[in-house]
Amino acid sequence: MQYTDKELEHFMKPRNAGEIPNVDIRITILIDDKASRTDLNAEHGLSLWIEYGEKRILFDTGQSDNLLGNAEKLSVDLAQTDAVVISHGHYDHTGGLSAVLDIAAKAKIYLHPAAIETKFSRKTSGAKSIGMSDSAKKAVKDRHVIWTVTPAQLFTGMAVTGQVPRINDFEDVGGNFFLDENCQKPDELLDDQSLFVESARGLIVVLGCAHAGVVNILNYVAELTNQGHIYAIIGGTHLLNASLERIERTIKAIKRYNMQQVCPAHCTGSEAVAEFRNAFAEQCAECAVGKRFEF
Repeated sequence: MQYTDKELEHFMKPRNAGEIPNVDIRITILIDDKASRTDLNAEHGLSLWIEYGEKRILFDTGQSDNLLGNAEKLSVDLAQTDAVVISHGHYDHTGGLSAVLDIAAKAKIYLHPAAIETKFSRKTSGAKSIGMSDSAKKAVKDRHVIWTVTPAQLFTGMAVTGQVPRINDFEDVGGNFFLDENCQKPDELLDDQSLFVESARGLIVVLGCAHAGVVNILNYVAELTNQGHIYAIIGGTHLLNASLERIERTIKAIKRYNMQQVCPAHCTGSEAVAEFRNAFAEQCAECAVGKRFEF
């Protein structure tokens, strides 16, 4: 199922403060590369629990079922999940999907069709399979899926970007990614998508790995919403292997949107996090399992 431009019309024009959904927004980090407490499990991956008024959204599922234990310790009831958004089809964002869907009986799933393709990364030791597991693919096939090639609305005030146009000449997918084991067919990661949410303070953009490029994503969200101000970004930015020039150009672009909160996670990389801290000072808050952000 796809949403039409008419159905997304409320995102296409600026709205007065009284028209913006007056809801509490809270984002809890269920999976990240590091934890804020010793009783919580960290792993290379990402999973965010988003409370949007009465709605509950799980954004990505980490690389294993560790999010189940973390969720219990953080008083997150995954059975209440209304929607599962998969940012892209890599194992470290989809590994817990099958386990989650066994619990979240009513949840709809939002993902791009390319997310279920085979995926590899090229290492010095050879190709490594990094796509969705067979169990995750089977779980998806058995459920209500909204395929998000184009933007899709989850709820009033919340949508996913679907496939993001690649406009900038300084952003790439951030690594050696391929669709075949022989590493002959580059994976452009067209499945990379982000979530954007309206709040009383402005737009909040939730990133998985930002393989489409942080700046490309922000530009696209601004285009979809016809808004020049983005209040916050939270999630992975995949600047781990980025040059200092790319990091600096990313920060410059973020500042153009008058960003008030930057919450890097997962694949951002220590150098990029340091640059974010230098550029945004107290407006930068690094993610870790167990942290909660309220908007």
